[in-house]
Amino acid sequence: MSGSVLFDVPGPRAVARQRVYTVAAAVLLAGAVAYAVIRLEQNGQFEYQKWEPFVSPVYIEALLVDGVLETLKMAFSAILLAVGFGVLLGVGKLSEHWWVRRPSWALVEFWRAVPVLLSMIFIWNLLGTDKESSPYWAVVLALMLYNGAVLAEVFRAGVNAVPKGQVEAAYAVGLRKTQVMLAIQLPQAVKIMLPALISQCVVALKDTALGYVVLAPGLTYVARLIYSNADFAQNQIPTVFVVALIYIVLNLILTAVATWVQKKFVGEKKVLEVPMVGEADPKQLPTL
Repeated sequence: MSGSVLFDVPGPRAVARQRVYTVAAAVLLAGAVAYAVIRLEQNGQFEYQKWEPFVSPVYIEALLVDGVLETLKMAFSAILLAVGFGVLLGVGKLSEHWWVRRPSWALVEFWRAVPVLLSMIFIWNLLGTDKESSPYWAVVLALMLYNGAVLAEVFRAGVNAVPKGQVEAAYAVGLRKTQVMLAIQLPQAVKIMLPALISQCVVALKDTALGYVVLAPGLTYVARLIYSNADFAQNQIPTVFVVALIYIVLNLILTAVATWVQKKFVGEKKVLEVPMVGEADPKQLPTL
């Protein structure tokens, strides 16, 4: 019989309590949803006029082309630059030279601490608020700096996770440090950091919504144009609902792709099976 060593198998009274908690939680959740629906109905949020743009071909095209496409372009550009920036800082933090290691450490800590929104506003003003391309690059560069700083730590941890024996064996056959990094450590570090890298792609995709502040193209910019239109009676709630739904769908697709990539290039990890106390077959135990 397989089981967990972390939790005891619940007895009849525990099972009864869990069922009561489940029913209570379901009732509370249903009540919260019902309250939200009633309040939205009382405020007229289900009127056709407020939902009209989301069934109009013109606005659907604007959401998909000017919204989704521009959002994906910003996220893709940011994550590509962030990977390069992160690898550069990660290698710098692993350097044996203090004049390389300390500036790299300072840059990582600085960009991890500064809020992405403030970085966007700063870069936007730096590039020039009167230029058409400034909002786009303000979002991309701000996301590159933050996500690159995060990925630098992931890269450093990935390199340190490579077994030391492989590095020592590489040095023993005469490879130099650069060769060991490029041929031994870097490929395995990329493999180890792949799940974290893909998770950071999801973060970058969501953070493109902050581009709303600097008037960058994307879903939130299109949403602003929609609910600012007086013909739709200030439909902020329906607009936010639709844009959030689009972000959820995009992230689900990205997660599905990430799962496929992880299984193909990293391999599906099996959960370590640990027998319960007293269940292990003595004949199958390793001999010392």
